Amino acid sequence: MAAHAAAMSDAPASIDVGVGRTVAGSINALVVAYFGSAQFKSLSPTTQATYRGVIENFRSIHGDKRVLKLQSKHVARMMADKAGTPAAANNLLRMLRMLMRYAIAHNWRRDDPTAGQRAFRIRTGGFHTWSEAEIAQFEAHHAIGSRARLALALLLYTAQRRGDVVRMGRQHLRDGVLSIRQQKTGSIVEIPLHSELRAILNTAKSEHLTFLVTSSGKSFTPAGFGNWFRERCDEAKLPPGCSAHGLRKAASRRLAEAGCTAHEIMAITGHQTLKEVTRYTVAADRAGLARKAVAKLKVRTSSVKPNEKV
Repeated sequence: MAAHAAAMSDAPASIDVGVGRTVAGSINALVVAYFGSAQFKSLSPTTQATYRGVIENFRSIHGDKRVLKLQSKHVARMMADKAGTPAAANNLLRMLRMLMRYAIAHNWRRDDPTAGQRAFRIRTGGFHTWSEAEIAQFEAHHAIGSRARLALALLLYTAQRRGDVVRMGRQHLRDGVLSIRQQKTGSIVEIPLHSELRAILNTAKSEHLTFLVTSSGKSFTPAGFGNWFRERCDEAKLPPGCSAHGLRKAASRRLAEAGCTAHEIMAITGHQTLKEVTRYTVAADRAGLARKAVAKLKVRTSSVKPNEKV
């Protein structure tokens, strides 16, 4: 009855879920504290979900162990156990470093057992950048008016992440400009509609807040959209490397090949640093760009007149 009275009162007592199962000083307690911190809560929802996945997996194995007992040799062993999946090993190392730095900042321990532990070198270009031939192959299979073609156009002509593309709707359009706040960065990007995208949007019949909907008329989740789009790529007989994110890179490549500056590309993609833009535009037509660069150099530095022979 006392509990019922407390629940019915104007100021019910707060309840910390799982507090009775969390031992002070344990990995469990550290993870709970980190998840409740302003540092974690300031991250975007998608980043939080990514971090949670890695941290919760670590906690499920080592949650009952004490934070002070974690040593460099333990971290090295965990990395060695994941040597077959170096990307997963590196993600674990990143999460452990964040947890240990949080622990040091809040006096859980004084040293960082991840210090000195190096990440695995991964020789990969990341997501495959779609070629023009692959884009044409997809367009040949999926006609204008289909959901697949609409999805391709939104990805290719806005250069946004799938998590932002699935949120796009007519409420984001004004005077021929698509304006949306990116989930990951919180930045607002304003993208003038490409004529191809405008034409495809004009054929799209949408009674929903989002352009893209599932077969049951609901908005996509980012993961669900990624799986659905992969199936559309399979229907077009595209290689397994073609993905929704690869179209973001293809859009960046196209901008670079069109002669856009890094800052112009950043204004469209929403990237925060020049390093990120460089990574996304590495697949640009190097031969074509080299010819343009030399042509510009000749105009600026050549002392030979056009009709003179060399």
